[in-house]
Amino acid sequence: MRLKKVKTFLWILLLFVVLFFLSCSIFKTTYKVTKYTLKTTYKVTKGVGKVVYKIGKFSFVVVMAPLSWPLTRGEIESIDNLPPKDAIRKGRVKKAPYVVKGKRYVPMSVKEASKYHQKGIASWYGYETLRQKGGHMTANGEAFDPKGLNAAHKYLPLPTYVKVTNLENNRMIIVRVNDRGPFVKGRIIDLSAGAAKRLGFYKKGTARVLVETIEIEG
Repeated sequence: MRLKKVKTFLWILLLFVVLFFLSCSIFKTTYKVTKYTLKTTYKVTKGVGKVVYKIGKFSFVVVMAPLSWPLTRGEIESIDNLPPKDAIRKGRVKKAPYVVKGKRYVPMSVKEASKYHQKGIASWYGYETLRQKGGHMTANGEAFDPKGLNAAHKYLPLPTYVKVTNLENNRMIIVRVNDRGPFVKGRIIDLSAGAAKRLGFYKKGTARVLVETIEIEG
């Protein structure tokens, strides 16, 4: 009788262990499938000299800047072994290696970028350009809008759309990565001043965020 109870207990224990690992396996599988599934649709409206992309409630006005405008990141020395504006003019920017202060940066491939997600410190930049004469261009040749939903990243292809979540207040926005930077140690993304305001850290200057690329269907 005692042996029978022991066997029953062992069977129950075995069943519990199997169910436990099965549930863990299901959780992990679901996580892998949904981790980067941030699919959304977009609408494109073309106007004179500009293109407007609308993703959900977020709008992005894209205007190509005159080559006479200075770069927002004047410290970029070369792009794809060319002077920055030559590379921009030839359309050789998207995944091209570039050099800043003698250091060579190699961007991710589109495939690598599609799975990108990272937590870290975000900062913002942009209003200093308003105090200077004329407009400024981003590293891929777009007119920089400090009030827009733009961002700079060292390694993502240009352009890339990312979802940015402020982990300190749970606010979320989508931004268009169209510039390079930040080149300050310990920071993973530089948002435009307008984006920083939407995320609620404009006055503070920095915030801990989660950055994830989004998959766009159109």
